[in-house]
Amino acid sequence: MLENSPAALGPIADYFKVLSETSRLQVLCSLKAGSKNVSEIIEATGLGQANVSKHLKILAQAGIVQRQPQGVSIYYEIVDPLIFEICELVCDRLSIRLEQQSAQLKQLEAFRSR
Repeated sequence: MLENSPAALGPIADYFKVLSETSRLQVLCSLKAGSKNVSEIIEATGLGQANVSKHLKILAQAGIVQRQPQGVSIYYEIVDPLIFEICELVCDRLSIRLEQQSAQLKQLEAFRSR
């Protein structure tokens, strides 16, 4: 059960702030299939090197990704794949909302054409 105090809710809000950036979600999606180095993430996302590095740093500080040195490269991987279940829940909810809005729009169009 969520405690309703600002001290308890602050870390939750901070976690969602990390997930509220489109580029960070792109980086996360690029890591869904497994670990990648920065060059591979750049290739997968189309983002610039400085942008990818900035977002990886934020994701690592939030404990969502971790750095794994492999030879001369650093690979990044998802710490907790539950992050994708959270994203799926949100996507499912948005899909339902869009379907409802579409149905309402069709009803309005039918009403207008009478």
